[in-house]
Amino acid sequence: MAVDVIMPQMGESIFEGTITRWLKKPGDRVERDEPLFEISTDKVDAEIPAPSAGVLKEIKVTEGQTVPIQTVVAVIDAAGTATTATPAPTPAPPPAPERAAAPKPAASPAPVAQTPARAPAIPSVASPTPAAPPPKAGDNGQKIRSSPLVRKLAKEHNVDLAAVEGSGAGGRISKKDILAAVGSGGARPAAPAALPPSPATPSASPAPPPGQGGAIAHPALENAVPRERIYFGNYEAQPMSVMRQRIAEHMLASKHVSPHVYSIDEIDMTKVASLRAKAKDEFEKRYETKLTYMPFFVKAAVAGLRAYPTMNASLDGTNVILHKEINIGIAVALDWGLIVPVIKNADEKNILGIQRNLNDLAERARTKKLKPEEVQEGTFSITNPGVFGGLFGLPVISQPNVGILGLGAIEKRPVVINDSIAIRSMCYITLSYDHRVVDGAIAHQFLHKVKETLENWSEPLL
Repeated sequence: MAVDVIMPQMGESIFEGTITRWLKKPGDRVERDEPLFEISTDKVDAEIPAPSAGVLKEIKVTEGQTVPIQTVVAVIDAAGTATTATPAPTPAPPPAPERAAAPKPAASPAPVAQTPARAPAIPSVASPTPAAPPPKAGDNGQKIRSSPLVRKLAKEHNVDLAAVEGSGAGGRISKKDILAAVGSGGARPAAPAALPPSPATPSASPAPPPGQGGAIAHPALENAVPRERIYFGNYEAQPMSVMRQRIAEHMLASKHVSPHVYSIDEIDMTKVASLRAKAKDEFEKRYETKLTYMPFFVKAAVAGLRAYPTMNASLDGTNVILHKEINIGIAVALDWGLIVPVIKNADEKNILGIQRNLNDLAERARTKKLKPEEVQEGTFSITNPGVFGGLFGLPVISQPNVGILGLGAIEKRPVVINDSIAIRSMCYITLSYDHRVVDGAIAHQFLHKVKETLENWSEPLL
């Protein structure tokens, strides 16, 4: 009996996924719930288990392809006969000649044929034929197909959906299409159809040198470096991973959405460092988990967010959404990128509860076991460049939050206390905040509350 393996829906707002790696090949035996392939979505990377035991008969979607949810990506022969297994044929790219020939006007001069090469929306890098974008949603009077999230993003960025090329099934406009339009500066209020340029008017942008056409695959990086300087001397070109592409999209969108402002303060961590040093061995012995500094910062951030709820907010158009829950996202560095799992209801947890939650989320992030809901609904974020020795950093806000706290390295430095020089364990902290919602006064008061909580720590650790 043949069992179809489908692209799962990893969250209600996710409508497509990219297969990043097949863990089995045609002809291999698989057991039910054994990891079969890895996918990457807008929210999380994950391993997808086999829905049935048997033999992997056919792979229909190859690595690197992005397909809508519910697409059949493979077939398992539940009878377990390896002889039926056949290698997956490479999917044929959709025919492009019709689209290329359709818009050609009669008796047009030679330069006109090059005009469509710069479309306002950039197709997905995972598409097998980037030169031939899918039909535009809204053409011929058809309804524009998009999700509520896409429509919300379009409204926030003043993007005309009718002017965006949809890369999804049937021309559906996806989140990455909107972000691509924002990153390229295109798809703003709908413009009339462009007239063919005069034969006497040369193109304003010179064509890239031979071999460089389409070299910058991702819209978030398209204008990062002048094209003529991309390739020189000895080099190695490495394609961006799907996660790296998503990070580029999200960071670019955050910079476009939020006017970032930064504030910095310094904390005397001597009391916390002393308490931790005395308690960490007994803590690990009693609770079977190591005690790090991060739970202290989480608790201090909770105190700051309680005192200044404007920091625990999001912006929806002209409405400031003040969240009642305090869900803190913690940036976790992976070998292949960065992800921000969320500690839900952090204000209800003690040091032990936060430490266990942190360890669990970090471990499952590194083994690709996180669920989509575990990287959603964060109301504030913390990142820790100090763990790598950084003095401090100025992080980019994780949307839709209005603030992110950056932690520097804790190191001993000479400081002046009561007109005397003393050696103390010091730490810089930084706050990046969205100036549409948060002013400098609130930001510095928040930082002062964090500082006060840590310097006067009173909660028992055991």
